[in-house]
Amino acid sequence: MASVPSLASSVNQRVADALASALPEAGGADPLLRRSDRADFQANGILALAKKAKANPRELATTVVEGIPTGDLIKEIEVSGPGFLNITVADGAIISTLAARAADDRLGVPLNASAGTTVIDYAQPNVAKEMHVGHLRSAVIGAAMVEILEFTGEKVIRRHHIGDWGTQFGMLIQYLLEHPHELDHKSDSEVSGEEAMSNLNRLYKASRALFDSDEEFKTRARARVVDLQAGEPETLALWQRFVDESKIYFYSVFNKLDMDIQDPDVVGESGYNDMLVETCKLLEESGVAVRSNGALCVFFEDVKGPDGNPTPLIVQKSDGGFGYAATDLSAIRDRVTNLGATELIYVVDARQSLHFKMVFETARRAGWLNDDVKAVQLAFGTVLGKDGKPFKTREGETVRLVDLLDEAVERATAVVREKAEKVGLTESEIVENGQYVGIGAVKYADLSTSASRDYKFDLDQMVSLNGDTSVYLQYAYARIRSILRRAGDRKPVAHPELELAPAERALGLHLDGFGELISEAAAEHAPHKVAAYLYQLSSLFTTFYTECPVVKPEPELVVGENRLFLCELTARTLSKGMSLLGIRTPEKL
Repeated sequence: MASVPSLASSVNQRVADALASALPEAGGADPLLRRSDRADFQANGILALAKKAKANPRELATTVVEGIPTGDLIKEIEVSGPGFLNITVADGAIISTLAARAADDRLGVPLNASAGTTVIDYAQPNVAKEMHVGHLRSAVIGAAMVEILEFTGEKVIRRHHIGDWGTQFGMLIQYLLEHPHELDHKSDSEVSGEEAMSNLNRLYKASRALFDSDEEFKTRARARVVDLQAGEPETLALWQRFVDESKIYFYSVFNKLDMDIQDPDVVGESGYNDMLVETCKLLEESGVAVRSNGALCVFFEDVKGPDGNPTPLIVQKSDGGFGYAATDLSAIRDRVTNLGATELIYVVDARQSLHFKMVFETARRAGWLNDDVKAVQLAFGTVLGKDGKPFKTREGETVRLVDLLDEAVERATAVVREKAEKVGLTESEIVENGQYVGIGAVKYADLSTSASRDYKFDLDQMVSLNGDTSVYLQYAYARIRSILRRAGDRKPVAHPELELAPAERALGLHLDGFGELISEAAAEHAPHKVAAYLYQLSSLFTTFYTECPVVKPEPELVVGENRLFLCELTARTLSKGMSLLGIRTPEKL
């Protein structure tokens, strides 16, 4: 496992060294190297440094250029404008660097030297409730962040904070107690997610109707909440049945999403019950929280209600009940003290931003978060319909997640079937690829938009072969695999001695940027940057393939080998990048 320095970092180092010797007081200054359309790279940092040193920027730039050796890494370097440096790297350096990447399992991507332990809280459905389109983003964005961070060497602990506690369980448990066979299964064989959800739906509707119409049942249901909170064994056993039935359903949906959710990672609201009293005691004793009208509250200077009065975070209600804040603060204590987290990431709807801002600030005041342990909300926007309004069915109901996924797979299977004969896919391959393409389309549409923005859910667009879609990327990958198969005896071999065509250079330079892109996406919690990189990679490959013959017409042997080498490295980079987003790349499409 060898980390390979990128061309950009090597060039940056050369310029920085020359800059330090030309202007010793600027030692360690950043030359501000960027990709450029005038050359391969442009260094823009000299202007500011010259201004600071009261030197002529163009003269300083010329002195710096004289101190930079050319040949092996840098082919040419020129001063442009008021003191920019335009830098072109040598063709041989591009291919040699890519050959070093190809020789490594990790494509030369470095591990993060300051990796720690991150707890990611994502995919948080509610017990006894159907998952809808709003649950999609938390699951998809969270799963991608897990993969990206793990790839950089971070220890990642997954947490699914399911809604499995609260007053509604009094009603459900009481109903089940009085109608004990409502959650029975039809047979002893494995229960489908559909069956589990229809059981829960039926029971929820029936208990709700009874709760709203029968005062005596309502009284019994409310008493049952008290039993649940007190941990009365029979009540807890019935509560557990709801959790187990819901998990059958949750796991079936996550399975459809091609996501691996493990039982130990599911720690719902109930998992922190034993800590709530102590959390309140610690907050009150330290003076972080104060009693106000009997409730335990935390106040903030900058959080005021419409009436201008401070709006507090209520940790414990005046009747002694605990709110979400008590659970969330207890979860922070657990994740920091017991799990050893150095970072907490919450993949939660942007509409909960104020709540989390107050929770994090409270945890900081209590000393549970500090400079060494930080918490961030990876806030996401809303899923919109084609009309730009929040996504609903024609009847105005929220859209069931399973219906959406099934329709995506159905559409994608039709797209795959159209081309199946040409590439010789069997029926089972058509079905499997239809799933990979359909689920990939849904994930990519979500991940290719910055999480904080809303996005339109448009299946026609998502499964289109043209444009910024996962299908376009999957086809690029499958096409490269087909090229490599058609090449027969000729093997991919890197030839640094060759002169490169413009499309080869552009592809090579982009391939070399993969490691830096991953570090950036991990540090900024920005999976959309990975999607953008991969789309650009596919586009550059398409141009390369159009302009540079690989198999037909057959190029000269070494040229052909070098182009096959570029093809293979592109395929590996695409496949790795897509897997970090949770998307499969079929070998044939």
